[in-house]
Amino acid sequence: MKALVKMYPERGAVLRGDLPVPEVRDGDVLIRVKKVAICGTDLHIYNWNAWAQGRIKPPLVFGHEMAGEVVEVGRGVKRIKVGDMVSAETHVPCGVCYQCLTGNAHICSNMKIVGVDIDGAFAEYILLPEVVVWRNEGGISLEVAALQEPLGSTFESVMVEDIAGKDVLVLGCGPMGLLAIAVARLGGAASVVATEINDYRRELALKMGADYVFNPLDKDVYSKVMDITKGKGVDAVIEMSGSPAALSFGLDVVTAGGRISLVGLFPGSIDVELTSKVIFKGVRLYGITGRKFYSTWFKMGNLLSSGRLDVIGKLITHRFELEDFEKAFDLMNTGNCGKIILTVS
Repeated sequence: MKALVKMYPERGAVLRGDLPVPEVRDGDVLIRVKKVAICGTDLHIYNWNAWAQGRIKPPLVFGHEMAGEVVEVGRGVKRIKVGDMVSAETHVPCGVCYQCLTGNAHICSNMKIVGVDIDGAFAEYILLPEVVVWRNEGGISLEVAALQEPLGSTFESVMVEDIAGKDVLVLGCGPMGLLAIAVARLGGAASVVATEINDYRRELALKMGADYVFNPLDKDVYSKVMDITKGKGVDAVIEMSGSPAALSFGLDVVTAGGRISLVGLFPGSIDVELTSKVIFKGVRLYGITGRKFYSTWFKMGNLLSSGRLDVIGKLITHRFELEDFEKAFDLMNTGNCGKIILTVS
């Protein structure tokens, strides 16, 4: 089969055509991949940044935001059948640790991540344990189905607390931030404010439903946000940028008793003035990673099949064949895109 492989500990990847199709084992599902979206994690692996250098062990087939068709199932598989159109929960749990046994499999102590710790979806075929295979229903398109993995993380970050009638601030309008805007709008936010330095993505943020979008490098953004919220500050901050400056701004404008959801990955240790900005303000901090098994997926599936989240189709701005992966990653590096979809087969 063909597959995009991180062959060497350096920038780039290699498209190979000579890899064997994975052999199906008991409890496994073999999927013919149709569509894959490029994630920020994939970009880190492709660019070979410091995180990738410390985590990835080449050779590795990377990629994980996918949709495809089941072509074979192993013995013992009960929930999934040949012909099902599926997506993947990319956090593979062990099933026996404390977290797994107490309903927190999404933060399993022994978790393996598809396309990071085990071979991923930039390939014609991917082999996954049944526990992480999600059957898509309700006529969801393959492209949208491939976005459910990042949508789930975004859904948890926005909806970890009720936002109906509240003011929400999204920091960073990469694909995850753009999804957060759509979810906040769906959740009944009174206003959705966003910050983003890239001109292209500020325009896209408006299309996704943001009421106000500011360049954080401009002057008086703090005053503008306070004016929008009638001086009280925002009720919820969704931090998607991984920028220490953005987090500091979020701590400044969040209202006393508000909350901050942390999703963006920071480059290293950061200084946070906890006493005045968190403790005395009574601010709640949530670390968000992944989606819940499988309550988040049921919610997403219902919303997508009902048409209430059709706006996320606007997030897809570019499409390439897998063979044109270099063009796709070069574009991703510019930031002048939303979500990029690769067609595999």
